[in-house]
Amino acid sequence: MTRALTYPLVLTGATVRLREWREQDAPLLVSLFDDPEVRRWTPMPNPFDLPAAEGYLERARQARLGGHRVQLAITRDGDEPLGEVLLFGIDHERSEAELGYVVGAAHRGKGLAAESLTLLQEYAHRTLRPARLLLRIDPGNAASCAVARRCGFTLTDEPPVPQQVPGGEANLRTWELLLRE
Repeated sequence: MTRALTYPLVLTGATVRLREWREQDAPLLVSLFDDPEVRRWTPMPNPFDLPAAEGYLERARQARLGGHRVQLAITRDGDEPLGEVLLFGIDHERSEAELGYVVGAAHRGKGLAAESLTLLQEYAHRTLRPARLLLRIDPGNAASCAVARRCGFTLTDEPPVPQQVPGGEANLRTWELLLRE
């Protein structure tokens, strides 16, 4: 796991195109992330307003340029963001990395998360060559668990990972995808 992450990155699938976030996406990011369901399952600021979106995009840009993280807008045609898919927690010593995804309320249930996750896991496999990819999901998030299964991830017996979310603490379960050459 020693290769550099491609920048800028565009990944194209059958019905989605993943692209780098742009500064002008901030207002659309608010419409995607200032949502009770997103707050329920993720540690996003509440409210997720324009200053929060601008800060989020700046932190994403800095982490991206530092080679620590990939955060891509999920789009149909490279234009309007419908969600986000992430590659982060890159651990070269353990040969693993973590993935995540968020899809806006108006765009859920259309296969965007699964197709986007598959594109990013294929990119991670080609680029980083990790032994495994991870997802950490609250067991109450049935939709996210279904996406994990659909993309070939299996639930591990690793201890839950605590995460602060609005309203308390969540105990995330670890899902893994073992990668072979």
